[in-house]
Amino acid sequence: MGRFMRERMVRKRDLEIAISKISPHPKPKIYLEQYTIPPEVATEILFIAAYIFDDVVGKKVVDLGCGTGRLAIGSALLGAGEVFGFDIDSAAVKIAQKNATAAGVNEKVQWVISDIDAITGRCDTVIMNPPFGTRVKHMDKLFLSKAMAIAKVVYSLHKRSTRQYILRFIDSKNGSVETLFQMRLEIPRIFDFHRRKRYAVDVDLYRILVGR
Repeated sequence: MGRFMRERMVRKRDLEIAISKISPHPKPKIYLEQYTIPPEVATEILFIAAYIFDDVVGKKVVDLGCGTGRLAIGSALLGAGEVFGFDIDSAAVKIAQKNATAAGVNEKVQWVISDIDAITGRCDTVIMNPPFGTRVKHMDKLFLSKAMAIAKVVYSLHKRSTRQYILRFIDSKNGSVETLFQMRLEIPRIFDFHRRKRYAVDVDLYRILVGR
């Protein structure tokens, strides 16, 4: 804990304000399930990873399906040593680059346009808000599988209704869920089929240890 405690701790409110300034995708694609993670949820996830478990500060952090960069940029603001954001959508990555420059962390984050199948290498931590698999079946499983192949510890957000499915899959991949946090996503009306101004989705944040 010594090195960790010597790092300057970012105030939670300051991080949430910084994340709230990160531009969302102007034209999200439904088949990619591009729902922008709310600032308060992103902040909560990052604070858990950084200040409860020491999985961010000075670490190599990867965000799979980074979108416009809220989790990746937040990791950099908290003091990650290296951050990589991967997304298949070139438009989202371009916006993420601009967001990182505005946040003053562009030199700390590397953005890569890539399908997750092409990603190789190793990192300390994956922090991600992957597709839930509601539009493309098993997409959540593909993201989890890649995250567990490249990281020592994974933070991943999933619909609570899929909890048993997710737990079984993690177990089949030789992972263990040390902690599970219940959260709620507030999603604004962004697609034509949305009828309400806002939707609430119950989700679980998994902290997964890879290898047992």
